Amino acid sequence: MKKLIIHLLAALTIIGCNENENITENEILPVPRSINLTSRKFIFSQGTAITINAPEKDKEILNEVIQVSMPKSNSRYENSLTLQIVENIEGITSPEGYNATIDKESITIKGTSSAGLFYGLQTLIQMTDKDGNIPTGTITDEPEFTYRGMMLDVSRHFFGKEFIKKQIDAMARFKMNRLHLHLTDAAGWRIEIKRYPRLTQFAAWRKPAEWKDWWFGKRMYVEEGTEDAYGGYYTQEDICEIVAYAESRHITIIPEIEMPAHSEEVLTAYPELSCTHEPYKQADFCVGNEKSFEFLENVLTEIFELFPSEYIHIGGDEAGKMSWGSCPLCQKRMKEESLAGTEELQSYFIKRIEKFANSRGRQIIGWDEILEGGLAPNATVMSWRGTEGGIAAAAKGHKAIMVPGGYCYLDSYQDAPLTQPMAFGPYLPLEKVYSYNPTAGLEEEQAKMIYGIQGNLWTEYIPEEEFVEYMLYPRMLAIAEIGWSNPTERNYNKFKKRAITAVDKLRSDGYNAFDLKNEQGERGESLTPAKHLAIGKKVTYATGAEYNSKYNAGGDTALVDGVRGGWTYIDRKWQGFIKRGGVDVTIDLGEKQKIKSIEAEFMQMPIPEVWLPAEVVISISDNNADFTEIARIVHKVTDENFSLKTYSWQGRCNARYVRYRAKQGAKGGWLFTDEIIIK
Repeated sequence: MKKLIIHLLAALTIIGCNENENITENEILPVPRSINLTSRKFIFSQGTAITINAPEKDKEILNEVIQVSMPKSNSRYENSLTLQIVENIEGITSPEGYNATIDKESITIKGTSSAGLFYGLQTLIQMTDKDGNIPTGTITDEPEFTYRGMMLDVSRHFFGKEFIKKQIDAMARFKMNRLHLHLTDAAGWRIEIKRYPRLTQFAAWRKPAEWKDWWFGKRMYVEEGTEDAYGGYYTQEDICEIVAYAESRHITIIPEIEMPAHSEEVLTAYPELSCTHEPYKQADFCVGNEKSFEFLENVLTEIFELFPSEYIHIGGDEAGKMSWGSCPLCQKRMKEESLAGTEELQSYFIKRIEKFANSRGRQIIGWDEILEGGLAPNATVMSWRGTEGGIAAAAKGHKAIMVPGGYCYLDSYQDAPLTQPMAFGPYLPLEKVYSYNPTAGLEEEQAKMIYGIQGNLWTEYIPEEEFVEYMLYPRMLAIAEIGWSNPTERNYNKFKKRAITAVDKLRSDGYNAFDLKNEQGERGESLTPAKHLAIGKKVTYATGAEYNSKYNAGGDTALVDGVRGGWTYIDRKWQGFIKRGGVDVTIDLGEKQKIKSIEAEFMQMPIPEVWLPAEVVISISDNNADFTEIARIVHKVTDENFSLKTYSWQGRCNARYVRYRAKQGAKGGWLFTDEIIIK
């Protein structure tokens, strides 16, 4: 009996301790800036009194979110939930910030704006279990960056308004506030412009449906209604509906209208706006032609009427300028404006478009190429070719949105490529996305000019809605946390646990998110050093077969350093060769040795033109002059998906020198190998 009493007292003591114990782990994503929770619970139920002190329109939206998204207990508890707009909150500087105080009887969420209340409510929803239980405690929270965005390319493949609204719901859940729609490109014009009906009657439709078949085929457009035509567009009514839906979730839609390049569809529908006036010939508007500016200003006027966003994206990237140097109108423009070359002509174009946008109360965003030739006075730069463009813009006092391809382009493989559908880019797992810090290495004043971060999903190889979601989530959750949370609070292992929970919830809500729990991860060979006879030995590269300096993998010793490559050729472990000499290296083992195998592995990734060798020749020598061929391996290079292939010889021989040659096939392109292993 005495032992029983002791055990009961111990149990009661434990219960008492747990009642006030702080909970450090939580499922909130993005992680709040300050959070202190206990194991005590508030129970949200049918009897919870709800009070919302906010403008009437916002009150309706917030109440709807509560009714639709907050799990409720079937019991009726007499407690309260209050959402209140206040003038200021201690420790909060952003209008999107909030403070939440939760005890057993009441919850109070305060914000200086309706956005703050909305985000506080999103946090509360994530904290609530299926029975309406919510941990008590306090949260003080605000975003790291003003701009927290997602870009979806709807030109290469078109996705309807209901799908867009579904993604808006997911964005709101994770406190993202900008949806950038890539509405126009060569693959199709996706928005109704009433003044120019050919944009949607003709330039929005193509054959065949798959972008890769169209792009590598004849690249023809067809009339709307043509049998088997693929395409689509948003009517102006659709856009108004999408914009209103996003606004109710505190998300701004930023439209992108590409110019002066990526405009093949426009210049085929309206060829008089190109330098040659011929359809299917040009990608760039004629900058010397006043009709080009008349067209673009008319289009932008309708865009401004549809999108209340302060910012309009005007593209500005990858202008080929192929005809500008020979076009009489462009040459005349350059002479009249005293422009030194075509880069300054592009700068003239961007500045003129910006002036028009500014006159209508709007600001422009452009890809980092708009820096070339001189940056427009008020432009914001979206830095995609690495971080340099954003840093350069910030140094000039311009806002920058960081979207470097190596971290933020989500059309790359997110897990072992051999297990994934075809992707445009190399391996970009969740951990690498999460590792990005947009202000790393910047001085304080420059860091202030970093407006935010965005995850981009280009859809050349993503034709289905389910595939879009598969590529977005969970990597977009990493973008969300980078955009919102304090960098000092970020921890990948903790984030991954929360991301797994978030993915499970997304999947239960009908999103086709990648199953993070079963992630295979990095290539195993890259995690353990290889051991073989050639480690550290001298390697000589034949003239005309030198490695490319950008993909040197560490230089002359890279192929015998024991370091194997991962799932991507840009991991600085794979050595790249682009010259027609291919791979032609000789390894000096230092002395004659018994050899039983020689091998090297190569990578194939068709989209960036990384191909397997068409032929490999392996030879040996005792004197580095007279070589004996011991293997010749021929391979037919095909347009298959990502693959790895080992080209090897096995047998018995004695030699000091080993020569390994790999040749490109008819496709040319890149060869990538990571190690020549001799045993």
